[in-house]
Amino acid sequence: MPAVSSVPVPYASYLRVYEPLAAFPEPERGHWARYARRERTPTAQDELRRSLADLLPTPPVAVPVHESGDAFVTEVDGVVCVCPWRTRLRGWLALEELTETLPVPLLDAVLPPVVRDQATADHERWRNLNPDARPWIRTAVWQVPVRWFTLFADGDREYEPGEPGGPGAPVLRYRTPMVEARRRLARALKALREAVADGPMIDGLVDVGRWLEEFHPRSLVELDYGGLVHALPAALLAEDRSAADVAAGIAALRDGDGEGAGEAYKRLTERWRAVRDRQSAN
Repeated sequence: MPAVSSVPVPYASYLRVYEPLAAFPEPERGHWARYARRERTPTAQDELRRSLADLLPTPPVAVPVHESGDAFVTEVDGVVCVCPWRTRLRGWLALEELTETLPVPLLDAVLPPVVRDQATADHERWRNLNPDARPWIRTAVWQVPVRWFTLFADGDREYEPGEPGGPGAPVLRYRTPMVEARRRLARALKALREAVADGPMIDGLVDVGRWLEEFHPRSLVELDYGGLVHALPAALLAEDRSAADVAAGIAALRDGDGEGAGEAYKRLTERWRAVRDRQSAN
């Protein structure tokens, strides 16, 4: 069996919410307070490798048997905030998406029906006991959904190019306070509703907005390009200003400038064509 560290990194991006400790009830709050004091907490790569390792056995483990007790930790204005992994819950949600998107023969080859049926039954039992549960992390494969960019401004962008040929991979992420994310989403939703009657972009924004409302108002929202940094050429990654393009497009719609909105959308789609082409190649 290959070592866990040798598992390839999938091309996925992540939208995360970090909540202050005060948002958690006891005894969970105490657990996260102790967890945050550790000398070292796991990274996104650690989480990814652990989840992919479950796919190595035969048959594969579609969803972990036990929920993860790990989280990502950061500090906002001196306040410790955590983003629980909730790997088991996210595994169930990802399995539901797979069944809706993959052809049945391919799905059966990846995850046999008996494995999926057991996971579905486990999820139903768990959901009956935890009807209000929601994930702190959303995942997208081979893309960053356009609706995610509406939560951020170009000034929220953090880019670390990494060392060519070195161990450190590039990092591209956006971080913003929850109050700003909600305000930008509301403005984008208003502009779109005034410009178009309906559509998937509006539905997507409503869905993200409802999700954000579940969290503490002093939370931190993060968009992490994750494994997509390996799918984008270095020069394109360094020049990526997708959040700025989305903001420009929304502003143009608000001003009734259809041409300006079209130009912003064109820049965005051309930038992501390289990723889509690589997906087709795989």
